[in-house]
Amino acid sequence: MENRIGKSYVARKALFAKGLRDGRLTVQEIEKALPSGTLTAAERWLLYYSLRAAQVEIIDEVTGQVDHGFLLEQEAAPSEH
Repeated sequence: MENRIGKSYVARKALFAKGLRDGRLTVQEIEKALPSGTLTAAERWLLYYSLRAAQVEIIDEVTGQVDHGFLLEQEAAPSEH
């Protein structure tokens, strides 16, 4: 069944289940489960967006920083006038 559905689908489903259960995932967990080339840039963006929308905190294991996504970073940056 896994070959018919696709490994990336199974990996994304497992990530969502873990994220919803624990309330958080690390960037490293996500990248290990779905290495570069597994998803298109748009699919990867949608994955991160969907996780955040499901209120799963995405944390960088190395820095400890929470990944809030591109739009929040822009809003937090001081505006230049």
